[in-house]
Formats: sequence, C-alpha cells, structure tokens
Amino acid sequence: MNNVKVSAVSYTNTTPFIYGIKHTDLIHKIELSLDIPSICAQKLIDNQVDVGLVPVAALLHIPTYEIISDYCIGATGAVNSVFIFSNKPVNEVKTLRLDLQSRTSNNLARVLFKNYWKRSVELVEHADADAFVEIGDRTFGKKTQYPYVYDMGEEWMNFTGLPFAFAVWAANKPLPEDFIQLFNQSMAFGLANRERVLEALPKRTDFDLAQYLNHFIDFALTDKKREAITLFHQYIKALG
Repeated sequence: MNNVKVSAVSYTNTTPFIYGIKHTDLIHKIELSLDIPSICAQKLIDNQVDVGLVPVAALLHIPTYEIISDYCIGATGAVNSVFIFSNKPVNEVKTLRLDLQSRTSNNLARVLFKNYWKRSVELVEHADADAFVEIGDRTFGKKTQYPYVYDMGEEWMNFTGLPFAFAVWAANKPLPEDFIQLFNQSMAFGLANRERVLEALPKRTDFDLAQYLNHFIDFALTDKKREAITLFHQYIKALG
C-alpha cells in the first residue's frame, strides 16, 4: 500500500511518540504532519489523513473510526496541561471562553460545569470572560498567574473516579495488521526513550518537563480510559 498519512499533535506531550516514529522503520512507511489538536481531528474527519492523534471528542464525527494503538495522551488525575483558568471560584463563573485549539477539553469543561459543578455558563469569545480553557504547552508555568486554576484531568477523576484519555491514535479506514503492530512498537520505543526526548527539549525554569512526561501524562490506553471515553461521549451527546 501507499505510505499511510499520519497527523500528530505538535505539543510536548507528543514528543515521545514522534521520537518513536522517527527512530524506527515506521518513518519510512508514513507521511507525517504535525498539527494542533483541532486541525489533526479535522484532517482525519475530512479524510486528508489516514491516522491521527485525535481528541477523543472528535471520534463522534468519524463514523467508522478504529483506535489502532495501545497508547494515548491521558492522565490518571492531574494532567498539568489542560486547565480552566479563572478569576473567580468555579461556583461564581458565569462566562467561559473556549480554546480554539481544542475539541475534547472544551467539551470536558462544558461537561464538568453542567454535571459536576452544576453551573450554567455562557460561552463567550471576548477576553474578559470570568474563566477560560487553555491546553498544551501554552499553559506551562501559568498556574501561579491566576487566582483559581482547575486541572481538568483531576476534576474529571474527582467527578467520575476514572482516568481520562484526551487523545487517541485513530484511523478512518482499515489498516493492515502488520502496520498496526509496527505502529504500536514505535510508540513503545519512543516512550522507552523519554530521557533522550527530554535531553532534546528546550530547557525551562518555570515547568518540570521530566515530571510532566514521566508522571503527569499517562500514555497507556487502559480499559479504564476506554470506559472513560464511552462515558465522556455520553455526556457530550447530552449537552445538546
């Protein structure tokens, strides 16, 4: 078959996966593009790529998706890069600005407000919202800049008792089993070499990258995370 087109997310939490792709034979069997999560999702939805590291909310828009990997971008509790930053305590928030780079985290914020915090909030685009969603590398070092900070991985765990998968490797068409096996092996290789990945990352004084990649991000797509995806989809559908 022709090279498989793959879209991956260009955030720090994906760097072990990218290392695995580039340092195994997988790189010779794919065409790789790096995108923000919302674009990665749209490419898979529009059939511009065959595989994407897609926000789990986007799976609802891919009729025949298949999760092809045992690995994901997930967390068991706090994730330390998916936040609601707020100027007010959550029980006083009336307006919320969403993150244009995200599908899953925006929906997760809406699910938490409605079902966990029991708050009806107005979604707005202006900068002076009471609170806003922000994800990825842009959040590094920001936790001390706002009076109220809610880590959505932690809040989901408090709400449901489950871990969370923010993004999974999904295909929009059947792929050969040998390719899927190689793909999984490449992901595992990248995760086994996180120390080398960390050596290549720009150094930061405001954020512990080693702690983030080794402890906050939980890369295994477990049965509990799959259960969380199913539950999350149910909550999204009920948002209306």
